[in-house]
Amino acid sequence: MSRLEVHQIPVLNDNYVYLARCRATGATGVVDPAVAEPVLAEAERLGWRITHILNTHHHGDHTGGNLEIKQATGCTIVGPKADRDRIPGIDVEVDEGDRYTMGEAEAEVFFVPGHTRGHIAYWFAESDALFCGDTLFALGCGRLFEGAPAQMWDSLSKLKRLPKTAKVYCAHEYTQANARFALSVDAANDRLKARAEEIDRLRAAGTPTVPSTLGEELATNPFLRADAPDLAAQLGLSGADPVEVFAEVRGRKDRF
Repeated sequence: MSRLEVHQIPVLNDNYVYLARCRATGATGVVDPAVAEPVLAEAERLGWRITHILNTHHHGDHTGGNLEIKQATGCTIVGPKADRDRIPGIDVEVDEGDRYTMGEAEAEVFFVPGHTRGHIAYWFAESDALFCGDTLFALGCGRLFEGAPAQMWDSLSKLKRLPKTAKVYCAHEYTQANARFALSVDAANDRLKARAEEIDRLRAAGTPTVPSTLGEELATNPFLRADAPDLAAQLGLSGADPVEVFAEVRGRKDRF
């Protein structure tokens, strides 16, 4: 297996598209291309040849560049089997437990529905790189457009078991707003307070807060802490099932 070199491209208002290049072979995947033009231009600037698109879910701000990039490069589009009818230009369908090789870099696929019914994530263990789309954000998680709280908690629980060193390459720069909400439900969390201050410093300097690490998220992301007794207590839900706690946190965020 080979490690990835990852390059982050900010597009639209707050999206991130990723170029992930296999160091051994030069095979390069585009993760969730919202648009094509800046992605193609950046790949050309870097001298990287796009060979794949890796889609996590069907939303247009993750697939909008698919067909134009495929037309320009002849790349292979990989996406969720459960959403195959909603992924433009899909060539390869993948699902829970599948392993997909891009050059010599291998990804394990996780089926993580909740935000959408067919959402997947790609875990490149050799590179400690998790491309999780809109399932997990820095200090947040995706809205439940097509799923239920129990389903999303199960999806997040799969990701919680990855190494704490995993780099979380989520698809949006939502972290500062997420931090403000997190503090409203987890005000006793000293690590969260310190992280929120650092996020404010980063954003004031125009610096991305993504990727984070899974270790940071486990300690400070209230959506991953639904099984933490101290968070449940702060919400008045001591002893409640984690799904109930998660649903309460998600509901509060939707109204925040």
